[in-house]
Amino acid sequence: MKAIIPVAGAGTKLRPLTYTQPKALIPIAGKTILSVIVDQLSDAGVTEFVFVIGYLGEKIQRYIAKTYPNLNYTLITQNDRRGTGHAIYLTKEAVQDEEVMIVLGDTVCDYNVREILGSKISQIGVRKVDDPRSFGVAELGDDDKVLKVVEKPLIPKSNMAMVGIYYIKEARKLYEALSKHMNERIDEEEGEYHLTNALQYMIEQGIHFNAFRVNNWFDCGKKETLLSTNAILLKQQNDELTEPVKYPFDTTVIIQPVSIAEGCKIYNSIIGPNVTIGEYTTIDSSIIKDSIIGSYAELEEVVLHSSIIGNDAYVRGLSQSLNIGDNTEIDLG
Repeated sequence: MKAIIPVAGAGTKLRPLTYTQPKALIPIAGKTILSVIVDQLSDAGVTEFVFVIGYLGEKIQRYIAKTYPNLNYTLITQNDRRGTGHAIYLTKEAVQDEEVMIVLGDTVCDYNVREILGSKISQIGVRKVDDPRSFGVAELGDDDKVLKVVEKPLIPKSNMAMVGIYYIKEARKLYEALSKHMNERIDEEEGEYHLTNALQYMIEQGIHFNAFRVNNWFDCGKKETLLSTNAILLKQQNDELTEPVKYPFDTTVIIQPVSIAEGCKIYNSIIGPNVTIGEYTTIDSSIIKDSIIGSYAELEEVVLHSSIIGNDAYVRGLSQSLNIGDNTEIDLG
């Protein structure tokens, strides 16, 4: 079984953090967004991966090589960001006629992956939303059969948003649909080709899709929702523990749930709840809650809440809500 994970996007809604860090590598709950997806699929039996990289792709490449040295994977470069449909089309030679799982690189969901992979029918992951106009939408019939899919409809006929998870048994038909639309340029919108339109063409050709509902859909696209996702996943991890994690910081109060990576030095501080801290970060005389702190950062005499601090950042002496990119130095003392 192969899985395609497109991670070529620029993550513009998370800037300035994503100027120097791919969105897929932003830490949440002790992992990265990408590692959450890869681990979930690997645990369910996926053995081969195809990553579509682009913006800051060399960082994705180094991360995969370091974190998953035994992973069987192929890298495909999307030099021009022309949409998800174009990204998937580029994987044609790597996938060929095999059935395939597609998970968008910012999609973190709670669902039974093994059950989906065992399906005899192609599947589309969905979740009910209040306002579906910003999503691809699936119109469903009896027994959750997908009747139609539409990308960001102005007048939605369904509130079932597609979450970015697709199990395609008819991969050859998918690539034929993508090729048809790209060659005829009939679904290009603002320079992008949507996977949704290729799926709709498949449905019109008689390919049967069912919808499956994900239990949770964690939005990692904006600062506020990324922080809430971090908090939810930290709580889930904490609830699954039989014994609380003990951290070796004698002069610091830890309020669970938190995730603190190896090599950190923390003194005279209060950390938590809902805090993720990357590796080899130093924190002194600070209070931090509801935040994500990158690796190799240095924080001194700060009070932070609802903040995202990038890798290698230096912050001293402030009480604010921040969204700071990598390699930043701030001194507001």
